[in-house]
Amino acid sequence: MDHTARETLTESQDGRLLQVRLAFLDITRVCDVARGFADIVRHRRGYLLLEWIRPAEPEAPKPMKGFAVFLGQDLDAVTAGLTLPWRSGTAEGNVNRVKILKRAMYGRASFALLRTRILTQP
Repeated sequence: MDHTARETLTESQDGRLLQVRLAFLDITRVCDVARGFADIVRHRRGYLLLEWIRPAEPEAPKPMKGFAVFLGQDLDAVTAGLTLPWRSGTAEGNVNRVKILKRAMYGRASFALLRTRILTQP
């Protein structure tokens, strides 16, 4: 079954999903924890992160527990990233562009030429 929204499943598909969820409780728990995190990211609900971390730590398998602990280590920054509308994408894109230019010109050109290329290239 693909990642179809639960509301769009037919009655037989919904019944089969229930059978699978009851048969594999560990996978069901992992899916529920992952869905909760996806909802926080998708809907920019960073303020709910701590509420997600608490149940994720004891219920989830090791990799997910580790992820939850990792997020908790810098909770303020992660919460801000999942809540605030600002992103560092533009700055990171420019840093990447400068690094590519530096690699391409390494050992071939002077700093002045590198500076000119950085400042004049869009």
